[in-house]
Amino acid sequence: MLWLKALHLIAMVCWFAGLFYLPRLYVYHAMSDDAASDERFKIMERKLFFGIMTPSMIATFVFGIWLLMAGAWQLYSHAGWLYVKFALLLGLVIYHYFCWQWFKDFRANENKRDHIFYRWMNEIPVLFLVAIIILAVVKPF
Repeated sequence: MLWLKALHLIAMVCWFAGLFYLPRLYVYHAMSDDAASDERFKIMERKLFFGIMTPSMIATFVFGIWLLMAGAWQLYSHAGWLYVKFALLLGLVIYHYFCWQWFKDFRANENKRDHIFYRWMNEIPVLFLVAIIILAVVKPF
């Protein structure tokens, strides 16, 4: 079970790396004003979203579900913190979806948001990470 936990955590770290970096790319992309930068950001965003973020999200869920099936469910199914963690994971999936929508806007040259919007959006994953880690490690309830 420790190997599954390690793989789950590795996938989660990779997913969060993308969740932290993609909105930062959007900040710079929204500030760019030349065609070369625009195309460079589109390539970087595509590679990050489809090459790292999405596969890492899927791996996080695969290893998490596998952990539950391997015995974690019996240990923690009664614990309230686990259900709050599930709700936060749903929130992360929704955030991931918004990142994809913003990706499509930039790709179609239809972004209508400024860099300040993306700076604020860049902070959201931090809140999720702090809450999820505290729940999983401290198991407060």
